[in-house]
Amino acid sequence: MSLHISKEKCVGCTLCVKVCPFGALSMHEKKAIVKEDICTLCGACLDACKFSAITLKREQAAKADTNAKGVWVFCEQKRGVVQSISYELLGKGRELANKLKAPLCGVLIGHDIEPRCIDLIHRGADIVYVVDHPDLKNFLDDPYTNIFVRLIKKYNPEIVLCGATSIGRSLISRVAVKIHTGLTADCTGLDIDENKKILLQTRPAFGGNIMATIITPNHRPQMSTVRHKVMKEAPHNPEHKGKIIKESFEEEVYRSRTKVLETVEEITSTVNIAEADIIVSGGRGMKGPENFKILEDLAKVLNGAVGSSRAAVDSGWMPYSHQVGQTGKTVCPKIYIACGISGQIQHLVGMQSSDTIIAINHDPCAPIFSIATFGIVGDLFEVVPLLTKKFKEKLNR
Repeated sequence: MSLHISKEKCVGCTLCVKVCPFGALSMHEKKAIVKEDICTLCGACLDACKFSAITLKREQAAKADTNAKGVWVFCEQKRGVVQSISYELLGKGRELANKLKAPLCGVLIGHDIEPRCIDLIHRGADIVYVVDHPDLKNFLDDPYTNIFVRLIKKYNPEIVLCGATSIGRSLISRVAVKIHTGLTADCTGLDIDENKKILLQTRPAFGGNIMATIITPNHRPQMSTVRHKVMKEAPHNPEHKGKIIKESFEEEVYRSRTKVLETVEEITSTVNIAEADIIVSGGRGMKGPENFKILEDLAKVLNGAVGSSRAAVDSGWMPYSHQVGQTGKTVCPKIYIACGISGQIQHLVGMQSSDTIIAINHDPCAPIFSIATFGIVGDLFEVVPLLTKKFKEKLNR
């Protein structure tokens, strides 16, 4: 929509200028004018105008580009190592591409990363677009955005998927703005409308209280980010064949307004919960930071990691890096043991894809039991130490 002011009807009363909360209206030669780059189309001026001089006009929606074809996955890499989120997106991308009868393509940007292309093909990619340059060794917003935008404009994909990581979120939002299309962030589900052949993008909304399905009917490509561990990784198939397309650009494309001075690896004595096969997680029912010791003991016996709910993090009992849920990390371990966690939707979104969920809670009506594979109703301060003891005996640890 756009705001229009009729010069014939405007009498220069300045009422609209006075009510505009954003300062988007001003007077010129006794007529009101609008600064389109400031106007938010709030409509306050329409109600104020007594002479019907101001109108909102709805512009005709653009039609989707029917020539767009292919499902693209931005394959994130760090220091030449392709990140597991890329394999998860290739797995889902393969499903979407099959429904659309379109090719699945991977996009790999970096330095000395050409050998990684064959791995993406073995994970299901039909085509891999690779851009290899010394200036791309470290992720930088400017060159990565410039390259991705040029690739999209050249090959015209129908769908673009990216991980909702720190790199992915920084990159893909810039790309969406430059190519004038929509972007749905933090999706937990992706599918294809069989009739309309459009991408159905499902994500939590209103604080996780509902699941909204979003579509982009009039612009291409349709773009989504997906959180880590929401999708299953694409299987490795060395028999799958594909094509590698090398792209290069003029030197100015690789220039950046910033540079990486130093990269410092985080040193931690605990297992990264995003990669752990077993997670023992605690919530408000732990009653205090000192009680997480019993969860650490169980996790140590199982070679697992310790997680927590947002309530425990907000209370200062556990650091944010251990938080599981909508505002924390999404995990998909083989076993998830929830101790003293009620199971609000914000937490369930981050762990409900776990293979086996074991819930320990004194409240038999706790929502966590609705998705649990096994449920134990009891005092966690009695149950967890008993589990630790039994696992030590069985595992000889």
